[in-house]
Amino acid sequence: MRLDLTPDELLSTTRAVRKRLDLTRPVEREVLEECLALAQQAPTGSYAQNWRFVVVTDPDLRAGLAELWRQGSAKYLSAIGNPEDVPGMMGRVLGGVFHLRDNLHEVPVHVIPCIEARRDGKSVFGQASIWGSIIPAAWSFMLAARARGLGTCWTTFHLAHEQEAAELLGIPYDSVIQAALIPVAYTIGTEFKPAVRAPLETFVSWNRW
Repeated sequence: MRLDLTPDELLSTTRAVRKRLDLTRPVEREVLEECLALAQQAPTGSYAQNWRFVVVTDPDLRAGLAELWRQGSAKYLSAIGNPEDVPGMMGRVLGGVFHLRDNLHEVPVHVIPCIEARRDGKSVFGQASIWGSIIPAAWSFMLAARARGLGTCWTTFHLAHEQEAAELLGIPYDSVIQAALIPVAYTIGTEFKPAVRAPLETFVSWNRW
């Protein structure tokens, strides 16, 4: 299924989807491969593609990743308490995070973007030079997914247990960084609106900070 979205509509309605992921509908491999092929076309910071995606559909592996994600999120989420007590948009976002925590194992696809170069303890320059390729590729994947009626969300809680996740998935921890865990599923409904954002002048500076 392709959604009839203009480029501007695609960019302004690709949301972080948590509550509206359809946990019962399978995602076809060919649809995922279309999105991944488009991700390959993303601009890269190097002549060599030093990144890969690990696509996890096996229920046991998804359950293992979800448990690591829950462990990684425990300290942060326990400090929040009940998200219904948090007012406004932040409360709605946190409600989605709690929902994902409880249902991540049921999301039919987990995508792990990886970088084939560890930079632990390196300078900002050393870090930025490798993250500058995987993030555009992952965002291209997420945009391609939205155009096909899929929802995604960039999450990082499982990285608190990155080495355990590497062992679970056979990722060589000594030489490969996991960048995120992206849940992927068809969305419940395909209509998403642009988010409410602060006025442009409040976060853009020209020439100087």
